[in-house]
Amino acid sequence: MLAQSAVRTVAAATPTAHLGVEDRTIDIMLANDAHDAFVWGVLDRLLDEPNCNVSGVTASGFAAMQAAVFAYGLSVGGRRGARTALANFWRRVSHASMFDIDRTSLLRSMLEQSIDLKRIRDEDCPVKLDVVAVNARGDALKTFSGSQLSIDAIVAAATVPFLSAAVEIDGDFYWGDGDISLLPTAVSTGARHRLMVTRKPSIFVTRCADRSLASADCATGCAAVHTIFDSQHRAASPLLLRPWIDWGELTDIRDRGRQSAEDWLAADLSRADERPTFDCRTQYI
Repeated sequence: MLAQSAVRTVAAATPTAHLGVEDRTIDIMLANDAHDAFVWGVLDRLLDEPNCNVSGVTASGFAAMQAAVFAYGLSVGGRRGARTALANFWRRVSHASMFDIDRTSLLRSMLEQSIDLKRIRDEDCPVKLDVVAVNARGDALKTFSGSQLSIDAIVAAATVPFLSAAVEIDGDFYWGDGDISLLPTAVSTGARHRLMVTRKPSIFVTRCADRSLASADCATGCAAVHTIFDSQHRAASPLLLRPWIDWGELTDIRDRGRQSAEDWLAADLSRADERPTFDCRTQYI
């Protein structure tokens, strides 16, 4: 699946000097309100940073699809494989969106061309993937991971409610737009930082391992929480609902995501280790 010629992307940036030689391990949360090509840019820039490793990704909306592509690419080709997989996936998005076919079928087809689910579910996969969907009958959030992770679950997370039919999984029905900021987040076994990519400049709930609300007096050693905002993105028609998606427009938005990640790496992550270990409050840039 990575045999296609790699699409040219922005040249790798010089690793951020502030970070030093110590590895930084992060968990990433991809909200469904950031522009999906902006999320691509953030992931693409993080892959350039040799001292920044991703241990887990939690995603909802269309971001769940590219999170799966990201994890698959890392599993088969490391950082370069992930960049190539993401670029090839977005080429498919740009091309497929020109065709007037059922959106759910389109999502499934692109995903099946882009990943091998077995590689993502394998215990040796370098990234733990969680995708979040919404129960279409009761609006409860459902996290699919491990053995529950499936093509259906990822497609369901990316399905726009009411515009497409909910996806049936084990006798129940799910679709997307799950607000991952409401999820209680367990402490990662290796992550010292948690990064959320979102559009909304609002405080989200962060829960510690004991499920109590995070606060300044938390002493559980929670990962420091950071946020990258897609501040220029305004709520509009969901991805793939327009007649076509211009490749130049997508890469412009990708580059904006790359720059935001670059700014975060230079300004926020480099200072995080100076904070007390009990500080698990949300940080903004």
